[in-house]
Amino acid sequence: MTPLPNLIGFHVQNNEWFAENVSLTKIAEQFGTPCYVYSQKALTQSYMAYEKACIRSDGSRRARVHFAMKSNSNLAILDLFAQLGAGFDLVSGGELERVIAAGANPELCVFSGVGKSISEIKRALEVSVKCFNIESIPELTRINQVASDLGKIAPVSLRVNPDVDAKTHPYISTGLKDNKFGIAYESVLHTYRAAKEMSHCKIIGIDCHIGSQILDIQPYLDALDRVLLLIEALRLDGINIQHLDIGGGLGIDYGGDIAPDITQFANTLLNHIETKGFGDLEVIFEPGRSLVGNAGVLLTSIEYLKPTEAKNFCIVDAAMNDLMRPAMYEAFHHIVPVIQKNITPQTYDVVGPICETGDWLGKNRELAVDAGDLLLILSAGAYGSSMSSNYNTRPRAAEVIVNDTDCYVIRERETISSLFAFEHRLPKK
Repeated sequence: MTPLPNLIGFHVQNNEWFAENVSLTKIAEQFGTPCYVYSQKALTQSYMAYEKACIRSDGSRRARVHFAMKSNSNLAILDLFAQLGAGFDLVSGGELERVIAAGANPELCVFSGVGKSISEIKRALEVSVKCFNIESIPELTRINQVASDLGKIAPVSLRVNPDVDAKTHPYISTGLKDNKFGIAYESVLHTYRAAKEMSHCKIIGIDCHIGSQILDIQPYLDALDRVLLLIEALRLDGINIQHLDIGGGLGIDYGGDIAPDITQFANTLLNHIETKGFGDLEVIFEPGRSLVGNAGVLLTSIEYLKPTEAKNFCIVDAAMNDLMRPAMYEAFHHIVPVIQKNITPQTYDVVGPICETGDWLGKNRELAVDAGDLLLILSAGAYGSSMSSNYNTRPRAAEVIVNDTDCYVIRERETISSLFAFEHRLPKK
């Protein structure tokens, strides 16, 4: 049996799962299911594990965390990380507006993404984002023109595609030459020279991101060495790089995975940069999953147990629209009963009510459960709620955060009527 991940903030007490010091049963009774539940303690401890490496022994800062908010963009979670001192990595104008709505500082935002629109660029310039991570020469040209129209100077960094295999799922690998992201390694120097000549762009950094759910430090070091060579060449060319954005993508333990310790991982990269003689650079980390993944769970109720000749199905009220990762990536999430019963377990496929054979959350799971019981889907804090949809006209789940003995709703459950509030019937003739 695959071992459970090493969780902070979720534990079993008297045969019942708790979020910090609150029973998951009570949360289900109060807020209903499906429901995302987050531990504030786990969120804080994960962030502080990065921060421990980012601060030198003399108290000076050598790196900063910019939370990759695509992994979880709830306003309360953004607010918490902002209070802890984080900046943000965003990939859309909507995410920028979320940062502002959360009361965070847009000047601590790096704007990534391959398809920035004119309106998104204009808004980002108006609120003075820290940097645009440039992914193509046409984008660089567009940003220069928008900045010129506004009478502003755009701070820019080029995202390098180092052609390094992160050895992760192909859908979340971003650093290979056949991926859509970044500027090809062989074209980087030429593109920086072009940026240097643009009147309304100011070069301030260099960026690299090679993928997600990466469990091996070596691909980071390989990519880092390639980027450091570019920085050296750029300096010889009279182009001064002020910051090095080494991206995110650090994996987590979903159960049986050996994920690097966060502080050790960050220290390894930062020490490598300093050893190579680039300790003067401001360094940016862009973690997402490693901050929120194991800080959240999805709470769901069993609607039916359906035995068939081929297999047994455990049909729950959560579905692929609530948690897309299993259907999209064949991703594994541990599924456990909230209350552990002393009954004979059966092997089930845990599936949702959506009309798709691909609507499954876990296959071949040994569960000792009855209809009406609660299940907990672990490691759901990253790319759970943020990827959810309304497929089959299903309202998105509620979201709750737990702080010791207190629970707070941080996203109300959607109503059916809200789903078609912006739609219109045909006019009557």
